[in-house]
Amino acid sequence: MEITEVRVFPVNEDKLRAYVTITFDHCFVVRDLKIIQGTNGLFVAMPSKKRKDGTFKDTAHPLNNETREMIESRVLQAYEKELAKLSTP
Repeated sequence: MEITEVRVFPVNEDKLRAYVTITFDHCFVVRDLKIIQGTNGLFVAMPSKKRKDGTFKDTAHPLNNETREMIESRVLQAYEKELAKLSTP
């Protein structure tokens, strides 16, 4: 499985830094990943849905750390590139 596209939509809302859409193998899209500023730096949050009890449940997520790290690495690289584009006149 390969990430074939990463689209970053920067925002500046408290700890939320961007929304992200990723495409796998040119044929499967996952929307609404979030780049969050945490206490230990940036991290990628998977799409989630608020439950009736007020907690959140991921609607899509990797099943192992290797895949999570691959997604996070690609998403954060794309975020840095997008920030660089926005800061260049």
